[in-house]
Amino acid sequence: MPEPTAEDALCDDTNLIPDERLRLIFICCHPSVAPDSRAALTLRLVCGLSTTEIADAFLVPEPTLAQRLVRAKRKITESGIPFDLPGPAAWPERMEAVLSTLEIAYAKAHQDASGTGPHAGYAAEMLTLTALLGELVPGDARVAAFASLVRYAEGRRPARLDSDGAMTPLSEQDPALWDRRMIAEGDMHFQRAVSIDPAGQSVLQAALHRAWCARTSRASPPPWPEVLAIYDALLKYRDDPIVRLNRAVALAEVAGPELAMREVDKLDAGLLAQFGPYHAVRADLLRRLSAPDQAIAAYNLALSLEPPPAEKLWLERIRGTIRAVATTRAES
Repeated sequence: MPEPTAEDALCDDTNLIPDERLRLIFICCHPSVAPDSRAALTLRLVCGLSTTEIADAFLVPEPTLAQRLVRAKRKITESGIPFDLPGPAAWPERMEAVLSTLEIAYAKAHQDASGTGPHAGYAAEMLTLTALLGELVPGDARVAAFASLVRYAEGRRPARLDSDGAMTPLSEQDPALWDRRMIAEGDMHFQRAVSIDPAGQSVLQAALHRAWCARTSRASPPPWPEVLAIYDALLKYRDDPIVRLNRAVALAEVAGPELAMREVDKLDAGLLAQFGPYHAVRADLLRRLSAPDQAIAAYNLALSLEPPPAEKLWLERIRGTIRAVATTRAES
């Protein structure tokens, strides 16, 4: 068999995107597919997420998400869309969907603190994919910011579980356990993102993680005021229930649980009914507002949605503490 020529090498798809899964993601994020379906289709076909998992990620009813997938597949079939690997000139029009796919896939991996869930492998894989993307498009701030976000989050992984296997909230983690080498890599990608787009949405999202990673010990106060300020800035780009809910957590620490509860009460409870963190945040605020019965009810709702094992242990522990305190007070 003859040796490949330089021309053959340049035309080889693997030299454009030398990672099979990333190539498939770029192929599936075809611009002819409706924007609200590209990432969903890719998450289903390439990443193997269930329709339920994708619907939860997009905060849409499962039947709605299923219809989007059906329409997208029908569009592909009827239009004869050629799902070929695009050249670099076509990457910008697909990058938003590609990054949305990677972000959701990583979120599914990262939400399981114990790393035992069906998508846990995406966490390590995302380090490789984001590094590769950074090499392919070094001038894209979104790519650099996401690469930094992944490294900040993975750098904190060693402290995410306590000795019993329960999740440890970020504000209670011991920064001495964090992987400083990984965080330093995150800083490198973050600085590149800032140099390209200092105040873009993706940079702000990464900045949230960076603010936490700046802590060096438990003696360092949690950066709640900085986190709240970043969420305020992020609202200009992305004013959605998830950002509002996360902002309320920071607001509770800066301005108190009563004000935060008023903000949470403004959110669409129906839309967030199947979103476990919504019930967990409400439960914690109700606990801090001395409403134990309501707090327990909210914890019950969060637990009914079958959270990952480590989070489940943490929620059950807090619920048990509230019940114990309530019982003690009733007996005294």
